[in-house]
Amino acid sequence: MEKSKENKETTKCGFTKETTKCGFVAVVGRPNAGKSSLLNYLVGEKLAMVSKKAQATRKRMYMIVTHNDTQIIFVDTPGIHKKEKLLNQFMLNEALKAMGECDLMLFLAPVSDDLREYEKFLELQESKRVKHIILLTKVDQVSNAVLLKKLSMYQKYQEKFEAIIPVSIKKSIGKIQLLDEIVKYLELSPWLYDAELLTTEYVRSIYKEFIRESIFENISDEIPYESDVVIEKIDELEDIDRIRASIIVEKDIQKRMIIGSGGASIKRIGKSARESIEKLSSKKCYLELFVTVKKGWSKNREDLENFGYIFD
Repeated sequence: MEKSKENKETTKCGFTKETTKCGFVAVVGRPNAGKSSLLNYLVGEKLAMVSKKAQATRKRMYMIVTHNDTQIIFVDTPGIHKKEKLLNQFMLNEALKAMGECDLMLFLAPVSDDLREYEKFLELQESKRVKHIILLTKVDQVSNAVLLKKLSMYQKYQEKFEAIIPVSIKKSIGKIQLLDEIVKYLELSPWLYDAELLTTEYVRSIYKEFIRESIFENISDEIPYESDVVIEKIDELEDIDRIRASIIVEKDIQKRMIIGSGGASIKRIGKSARESIEKLSSKKCYLELFVTVKKGWSKNREDLENFGYIFD
């Protein structure tokens, strides 16, 4: 996925490999900490799915931000959590692999959280030997006094982290400070990707996530967690994208709930997903959705791998 034409026209890329920096930065934290929202904000496009429900992100996603002479490859990760389900094990492994393979980590800590989540992170991070920065997020929701108190609480761990930065997506606080700080910890290196690239993901994968996001927002309870999406076909025409996709669920009753009375639920899902797709592609979208029952798919390793959740 490349930058929009507007961004392309303003892109300047006159750096030499002797002066450029490049590196991978893993964004980690508890489920629903706001990792995907932060990355959409930093990259300037909605590429990653966002949901108020926890554990929506399932796989690593690479998003690219150019800051002066530095190419920062951010890695969106599933929330750090421990559960016995096979799919949850895959999600935790995705986060741990990102932590072990990156050059720097960003730990997202909503300002309302106590320090227990950070302490759990330190236990996992200790063996990785990778430096990290704490992002104290959602600071617009508290007073300056509360923010200063929370900053002081983290100071007992000041030897563990490189910096602690308050950020707010809503108020656009901390973005440049964060990018400037990240650059300090990345090595001199040629850029790995074209300057126009925003993500290494295929359009098919992004559209899948938009449909999953719509399911999370329009269907309650456990159904979103026991569902997945398969993009069957994309026809990219000059003025319209035609997309055919299947929503996979585990039970017949879930299929009925996804469809809804008179098809009302699936129409809502399709409308919301279509709007996200059209905003990204800047053209019309015809989205055709079907619902398929695959009993126990989230607990079966072979089914999971067929849906792209590859276990090492």
